[in-house]
Amino acid sequence: MTGETAWLLWMAGGTLLVAAVTAVVLLALPGPARVPLERRRPDGLAQGALSRAADLATGSVQGLIGERPGAGGELLERAGVKQPLQNLIVLTISAMIAAGALGVLLGGVLLGLVLVVAVPVVVWLGLRMMVSRRESAFADQLDETLQIIAGSLRAGYSLPQSLATVALETEVPTSVEFSRIVNETRVGRDLDLSLTDTARRTRNADFFWVAQAISINREVGGNLAEVLEGVGSTIRQRAALRRQVKALAAEGKLSAFVLGALPFVLFAAMWILNRAYVTLLFTTLPGVVMLVAAIVLLAVGLLWLSRMIKIRY
Repeated sequence: MTGETAWLLWMAGGTLLVAAVTAVVLLALPGPARVPLERRRPDGLAQGALSRAADLATGSVQGLIGERPGAGGELLERAGVKQPLQNLIVLTISAMIAAGALGVLLGGVLLGLVLVVAVPVVVWLGLRMMVSRRESAFADQLDETLQIIAGSLRAGYSLPQSLATVALETEVPTSVEFSRIVNETRVGRDLDLSLTDTARRTRNADFFWVAQAISINREVGGNLAEVLEGVGSTIRQRAALRRQVKALAAEGKLSAFVLGALPFVLFAAMWILNRAYVTLLFTTLPGVVMLVAAIVLLAVGLLWLSRMIKIRY
């Protein structure tokens, strides 16, 4: 082993260790403090060096993104992630460093660069998957939610009490969203705005109808329980249609997933089994041309498949 190789291995191993320790410390950190730090540390114990480094990193990222994190914070909110955006950014950067160092150790600089690029893509895809599952769960629970509200109103409860009942008796994410609605109205926010924001966060057109029905009923009066039962009947029919479309499109989605993942799986297998054969794609002009053409055609094919399996109704 030459001196240059040994130095590269030591540098990659050290970087991997620092990134892993930083990620562990950030994951172990509690959420936003609800009491002052001095009250939580009555014995005056000082923070460790790793905790101070993690706080410095998150504080620097928070200074860069400002008070309003924008689309990233909205995505975390829609996914139901409790960690602040700056923590996720620092964790992602740490994972990128660790993945790059691991790739350099296992397969060289090229593999390290591929893993570095793959980390934020995987994080983004994971968040999008969490958002999709959360929105689907909220939509599936909406029928039960309307039944609880209508039943509570018929039992003599007021509308705020009915919403509080939903927050207590339903499952996540409906319970979380309605708890937020109740808490916002208790501190003085208008109920119509809270309901509209919930419909926007969950991307649920059916709940937007519910919010509009409640808003109109509060202005003109009438039997809100009967109105919600009528809206619930329409939503049940839409939900049945949505489940039918989902079942009919399941085979197409599975085919699209397999066809989209197959090139990457084959490339990884060939990289492990016969690296010299795959290296020609990067070291020769015809290989580079074929690689670029394959990437372009793969992108077009994935876009075409995504449009074929995305059914609007």
